[in-house]
Amino acid sequence: MNDYQAPADLLHDRVILVTGAGDGIGRAAAETFAAHGATVVLLGKTINKLEAVYDAIVEAGHPEPAIYPLHMEGATPHDYEEMAAKIDEGFGRLDGILHNAAALPWLSRTDDYDADAWVKMLQVNLTAPMLITQACLPLLRKAPDAAIVFTTDDVGQHGKAYWGAYAAAKGGIERFMETLADELEKSAIRVNAIDPGPTRTALRKRIYPGLDLTDMPTPLDRMPGYLWLMGPDSAGTRGQRLRCAD
Repeated sequence: MNDYQAPADLLHDRVILVTGAGDGIGRAAAETFAAHGATVVLLGKTINKLEAVYDAIVEAGHPEPAIYPLHMEGATPHDYEEMAAKIDEGFGRLDGILHNAAALPWLSRTDDYDADAWVKMLQVNLTAPMLITQACLPLLRKAPDAAIVFTTDDVGQHGKAYWGAYAAAKGGIERFMETLADELEKSAIRVNAIDPGPTRTALRKRIYPGLDLTDMPTPLDRMPGYLWLMGPDSAGTRGQRLRCAD
């Protein structure tokens, strides 16, 4: 997976929703999917960041993406149903979802955890991916070959001190991925999770402000695994948690 060489037309004529598409791994994935032929729906909370990704994709000559601003922290089930209806109206189907949006403002010991912050982090990192998936399943079922990919983290398998709601949510995402994969076993929709490993992102810099990220892999370095899971070459892979090489 990590050495995967994707064909240039791997995602030709596919429509793929990317959450957290404004920066980091989400932006890299959106631009990479577009470079391999996909029409990408860019979902995020910061419009100017989404517009920058849109411009980069268009200027590179790739399929014109769509922008869908949405603040997942306060979104309701109706908001996600409306989003799915807009995708249906614009494209008539959906071939893939990359669940990548993440909320991790700080690390905190349990003694000091703010209850409202806990709920908001679970909303973005766990509840929103479920509601997005639920709203989009009818669209995914229209596709002859579809993929749902969840970005996870090592704390989803082994909790660490101070990671609180983020660790709990990632653990929940992995169990939800397995549940969904089992439910969709007989369908054309495959479901998997990918742990990119330590990556040079703004989120990691914020959590580890003293860490030198210079030699750390960039989001683009992680894209072979994301392409493999999103494209048809991973057709036999379902319900798996895969990790990018360090």
